[in-house]
Amino acid sequence: MRQTIQQHRVVVIGAGYTGATAAGRLARRLRGEDVSITLVNAEADFVERVRMHQLAVGQPLRPRPFDEMFAGTGVELRLGRVTGIDVDRRTVTVTGADGASDLEYDTLVYALGSAWNTQGVPGTTEHAHEIAGRDGALRLRDRLAALAPGSPVTVVGGGLTGVEAATELAETRPDLDVSLIARAGLGDWLSPKGARHLQKVFSNLRITTHEHTTVLAVHADRVTTPQGDIPAAVTIWTTGFAVHPIARATTLETGDTGQITVDATMRSVSHPDVYAIGDAALVTGPGDKPLRMSCASGVPTAWQAADAIAARLTDSKLPTISARYFNQCISLGRKEGLIQYVTADDRAVDAALTGRLAALYKELVCKGAAWGVANPTLGLPTRRRRVTAERARVGVPAA
Repeated sequence: MRQTIQQHRVVVIGAGYTGATAAGRLARRLRGEDVSITLVNAEADFVERVRMHQLAVGQPLRPRPFDEMFAGTGVELRLGRVTGIDVDRRTVTVTGADGASDLEYDTLVYALGSAWNTQGVPGTTEHAHEIAGRDGALRLRDRLAALAPGSPVTVVGGGLTGVEAATELAETRPDLDVSLIARAGLGDWLSPKGARHLQKVFSNLRITTHEHTTVLAVHADRVTTPQGDIPAAVTIWTTGFAVHPIARATTLETGDTGQITVDATMRSVSHPDVYAIGDAALVTGPGDKPLRMSCASGVPTAWQAADAIAARLTDSKLPTISARYFNQCISLGRKEGLIQYVTADDRAVDAALTGRLAALYKELVCKGAAWGVANPTLGLPTRRRRVTAERARVGVPAA
């Protein structure tokens, strides 16, 4: 019996900014005859996660179907939720409309990302709303639409997500009483110029700020703090993100956060046939600090993983892409914005862009991020390389 070279099976789980980018970039790096690329996702279209605060206040978003995005690339979309991973048997369990089935892989790209982090605060799961994903944003949209004028809405979390949610809501629904609870000072991570502008916008939008305040419990009509109760017909919870828990249920090496420990090429340090990208990966950035969970951090990891996989399969030079920060882009409604320039390791510097120009800048960044998913090599010409026989999967056909 003669041996035949079979397609190397690449499975990408999660089709957010990083997973979709990695799948598309791999498809442009490798020959379709040599590699099959399967992208597993629960939804049939791409979700612009950086716009969930806009969706929550009722603004329509442009649909971006994956069948259009990946037309002609060879990427196959498998609809379903990842409900299990066996990294020793190299299988992924996908549960869809027809039930659960196992998907075998030779190389796995883990891009399941993150969801909201309740921080274990009582009542959060039952009574608070999240905007870390589309389902949560749509539920919040319906709830906000039903509120009567003057209803109190409380945003918990003074980071980027909370600031964007509060300002978007206050601008769109000036009839509501919007407040924000921040564990520290409002905009305390910004430069003095950036912080002053943020405080000015909050004042103009009449957003009440509760600084240096923690939330002890969430109820249906209020949140409890050490200083007393704050009315909340709706509570929006934005206190950071938590990674998908499934990685910890495997034999993959993970850090304290549940993120997968990777090397400089995004390859798992415990399982060399697994790559982790985006929020799912524990990546060391400039200053030996872990990269924060964000689109700005995640996309370079997707480029790195895709290029490393392609290089290893084709015995080409292994590339390295350095991840660093340049700015933090913050929308403050549709009319205002804040671009805070930062050091490579994400510390604010004196320079900041504010106002309408900053809002336009942020909008271009959002559009550019979505364009980058559909154009993962950034419009540059590419050549699809052959997988070397030593790297391919070898099968023995029936006699």
